[in-house]
Amino acid sequence: MTPSTTVHSPLRLYGRSGELAILGSLLGQLRAGDGGALVLTSPPGLGRTALLGQTAADYRAGREGPVLYAAAAPTEQRLPYSGLHALLCSAPGPLPVPPDRVLRSGITPGGLLALLRGLGAEQPLLVCVDDAHAWDPDSRAALGFVARRLGAGSRVAVVIGAADETCFAGLPALRLGPLDADASSALLDRFTVATGDVDPVVRSELVREAAGNPRLLAGLVGRLTPDQLAGRTALPYPLPGGEGVLEAHAAHLDGLSPDTHTLLLLAAAAEEHEPEGAGADAALLLRAGARAGLAAAHLDRVLFAPAGSAGALQRAGSRVHFSHPLLRRAVLHRAPPGRRRAVHGLLAGLLAGPGAPSLPALVQRACAVPGPDAALAGQLEAAATAPQPHAERSAALARAAALSTDDAARAARFTAAADQARLAGDAGRARALMARVGGHLAGGAAPYVRGMLALRDGPAADAREALLTAAALLAPHDPRRTLDALFGAAEAAWDMGDAIAYLDAMNRIPVPVTDRAMAQYRAGMCAVLAGHTERGHGLLRCCLDSAERAENPGELLRAGVCALVLGEVDAACRTGARALAAVRTRGPDALLPQALEQLAYAELRAGQHARARAHALEGLHAARRTGQPNGATHLHAVLALAASVEGPAEACAAHADAALAGAGPHGLTQAAMLATWAVARADLAAGRSGEAAARLGPLVRPGPGTGHFATRLLAVPCYVEAVVLSGRADEGADELAMAVKEFALWATRTTDPQAPAQLARCRALLAPPEEAAAHYEEALAHHDRAGGHFERARTQLLHGQSLRRRRRTREARGPLRDALVAFERCSARAWADRAGGELRAAGEAVDVPDQGGAGPLAGLTPQQQRIARCVAEGATNREVALRLSVSPRTVDHHLRNVFAALGVRSRTELARLLDR
Repeated sequence: MTPSTTVHSPLRLYGRSGELAILGSLLGQLRAGDGGALVLTSPPGLGRTALLGQTAADYRAGREGPVLYAAAAPTEQRLPYSGLHALLCSAPGPLPVPPDRVLRSGITPGGLLALLRGLGAEQPLLVCVDDAHAWDPDSRAALGFVARRLGAGSRVAVVIGAADETCFAGLPALRLGPLDADASSALLDRFTVATGDVDPVVRSELVREAAGNPRLLAGLVGRLTPDQLAGRTALPYPLPGGEGVLEAHAAHLDGLSPDTHTLLLLAAAAEEHEPEGAGADAALLLRAGARAGLAAAHLDRVLFAPAGSAGALQRAGSRVHFSHPLLRRAVLHRAPPGRRRAVHGLLAGLLAGPGAPSLPALVQRACAVPGPDAALAGQLEAAATAPQPHAERSAALARAAALSTDDAARAARFTAAADQARLAGDAGRARALMARVGGHLAGGAAPYVRGMLALRDGPAADAREALLTAAALLAPHDPRRTLDALFGAAEAAWDMGDAIAYLDAMNRIPVPVTDRAMAQYRAGMCAVLAGHTERGHGLLRCCLDSAERAENPGELLRAGVCALVLGEVDAACRTGARALAAVRTRGPDALLPQALEQLAYAELRAGQHARARAHALEGLHAARRTGQPNGATHLHAVLALAASVEGPAEACAAHADAALAGAGPHGLTQAAMLATWAVARADLAAGRSGEAAARLGPLVRPGPGTGHFATRLLAVPCYVEAVVLSGRADEGADELAMAVKEFALWATRTTDPQAPAQLARCRALLAPPEEAAAHYEEALAHHDRAGGHFERARTQLLHGQSLRRRRRTREARGPLRDALVAFERCSARAWADRAGGELRAAGEAVDVPDQGGAGPLAGLTPQQQRIARCVAEGATNREVALRLSVSPRTVDHHLRNVFAALGVRSRTELARLLDR
């Protein structure tokens, strides 16, 4: 018997790297002469057949042995041994036992085992069976018998695809899950390669509707026109193309009794008024089943025993869930429309209480009507209010829109549904609903919702313009949304770093006379940006004080901004924590990334870097979950700043790159500035002061096209340090003096506790050597009052470095030792390394951090190791001297010794040696 010479083109599978790795491991065992078995299980459409085909193709491509491959034919399920007959017919050569004899006379499980082992004795044999659950019982039993007896030395591997592992109990099983959103999106690109780009809203809706099912996604795409895919034509609702997959799911329930089918339909219908994924209420199903005439014993058996529904239903406490979301959709899809409406009507009657109908009852009534119903649409809209969750309100409003008979009312309700979906943190659903609004303005609500969505996931300039337009349209009839739109436009301008645009939006806000805190906030922010700092700070402090009694998340977030502008970082942390608690308790979910970002930034300003990192990471996950890439960009910048203190440098660079990649296309100047500052601070920690100065220079200069107007002065201390340590203080003396003068003015106006110490440190760096010590002592005195280990340690490091540079090494050891201990307490690894290097250079023994045994540098002194690493990074002797506070002649002396010790003759050879 010879292996097949057919070479199948490789398949491209998306989102299945883990499964392919497991199957590859099984093939590796087979090639080594061992055997094994694996059962791939999944509901229809998840790619089980594709994985089996890929496994067979991979093995055939190596030409290392034969492959037997067969797929079940459901029509032959009652024909004994038809499955084994098909499998043996796939052999590329004659067999010791002809397949026709197996079909006529059958084969014992032991005979099949001997046959396959005999084939494997010649060359390792791979057996693949797809849809084995649909094989005839005799073939299934024989295949399971064989699979359980393959192991070391058998030279036979069996891969079985089945709907579940019931028929092959005891065998290793791998259950396929749905594709994630990224894999589904990549697969969508493959399906639409011939039609061009897919509109982002259409993409989101297709990925959502497919629920990670590749076959369903292919069916949906196949029924849409190129114009619909590109967003030029509206999508049909409901989306067509999923009928085949839903029918395949429903087919697994064909053997159940009519009463069980009735109960499954009740369970599927009862989820219509529940939040997505919540399942159905078991008590309601018991009442509905009894009303439908089902026996109590049957209800108990189906609802509370998995076997009663063939595994279709699963109970979790008082809730009943379908084992797979598409199975629920399949049950509803297969039911005749009249029967489905009758079930919804039954549930609506059970849910109706005294007085006005509840929202769940109205939703069930909406599912029961055969067409548009203006009166019912109005009732649904009226019921979709607080305290109902935003997601439930959105679903009810969308149903109300679908029932509407008037185009304007339909557009207004779809817009309202989109706004509720946005607040629920479901930006994709919100955009899909807005796509159904069309060109209607809905009284200004449509541009409002589009602007608020763009504020979180689009260009900030687009968001600002949309929200200003919305405010103008909403002003005559919706004062609350007008305020929200103008605050949103101001926030967009703040993100852009456009102070004039920010003032323009804030000055348009018609603050209600009754809301004193809002009036103080608006007037205070406008005064600060207009240069009336003292008056503005007074108003902002009043606004902050009034927030002590606030519970509204929006009001608390504004108070947090007040605290940050004032420089009261401790108050900003407290207010931020309260805002986060309010969002967690009261919602909306859409505010969670913003609350976490503001708290994390306040904690950074307060020197609480570990806390800031934890909150920023949570915020990053929340931003991704709620579809807010702009929020993710800001949080990446915060994480970069935290990593510039705690390290590692790779994390700082990765977060900064992510922030800059998002900030550029969307015009997020503040995020870009914070990310650049983070990289520069990491450069300072690593001794790359020249690079740090080059990054920070454009950020701290006043005027357009530079740093952010509200945060650029915070980077001035780093800029002064970078320029002085890089030896360029004389070249940029005027610019340095201007930056320090501006920082000094800001320090007199802010209550930021670190500002006076940082100002004294800047003056120490720029002072003549004989005057520097007094400024450093002044800075340390301010640090004593302000607290904050990290900033104090930076001052001590620079003080000690200054003393050592003046050859006062004995005096330098004290501040350097204190700096090292403080950096270690802050987990500021790179900064601790820099302080340790300075301390060693001052003549004090310091443990060298483990760097993988130091590799080829293990035999060098600590100073030689530092010089070697700097040179390998590409630094010149002068740059190395500036980094390490030694003379270029000292660097040259050490470098010659390094070359001799390592046996290299050039800087290039040294770099290659350290790069191994």
